[in-house]
Amino acid sequence: QVQLVESGGGLVQAGDSLRLSCVVSGRTFSRYAMGWFRQAPGRQRESVATINWSGGSQYYADSVQGRFTISRDNAKNTVYLQCNSLKPEDTAVYYCAAKYDYTWPGLDADAADRWGQGTQVTVSS
Repeated sequence: QVQLVESGGGLVQAGDSLRLSCVVSGRTFSRYAMGWFRQAPGRQRESVATINWSGGSQYYADSVQGRFTISRDNAKNTVYLQCNSLKPEDTAVYYCAAKYDYTWPGLDADAADRWGQGTQVTVSS
């Protein structure tokens, strides 16, 4: 059973940075495309970024383009989300997800096969 465990969330001020991590169990991580998504209280889930199996292709939501960077280390079974220039509107629970395929074109959350439990990011103004 594939398990995803996020970490790195916290309380920061506007303009600060955070790096979120998601460790994936199992020996087939390099075969999965990965994604980050978020959900704020009272709002629908929002796609943030996706990355293909090699890290050579990424997609970003317009709201985070230029501020967030998704990356992965297949040797460590880990996907990262570097969040810079954080804004109060970035406050949400951030979830990583795995897609049992090499690619994840676009930002479709319905394509995810497995989800983590989430990590809270709170950005104060």
